[in-house]
Amino acid sequence: MADTVRRVVGVYDADHTLWGELSYWVGARLGRSHCALCDITHGLLREREDWRACRDEVPVPFETYHRDDQPEGVRAAAGGRVPVVVAETGDGWTVLLDGDALDACAGSPEALVRALDEALGRLGLSWGG
Repeated sequence: MADTVRRVVGVYDADHTLWGELSYWVGARLGRSHCALCDITHGLLREREDWRACRDEVPVPFETYHRDDQPEGVRAAAGGRVPVVVAETGDGWTVLLDGDALDACAGSPEALVRALDEALGRLGLSWGG
């Protein structure tokens, strides 16, 4: 029987402080900063509506953090890699999508949900909830 996913956590390649957010925003506009997870979840100034709709279809909670405020278990599982999406199961945390997989979503929330489903299948996991 497949282990079930209790929740999913995405970690942005940006800090959650006002300075961190501003630095990322300016850097992204100038082509000096890039976070594939930010591209999927946010527009220029706020969270995208199509992202919220897709997130609400995921059968478990999907939380997001920044690299400086992520839970310690998430940080340990990701090995310091950001952006990243990890899943919490009964056995702990496991990486579902790394930066390359998030880049392959090309900013599409729908592609992210498809990639999550594919990762679960590949890892022998199933959605809980």
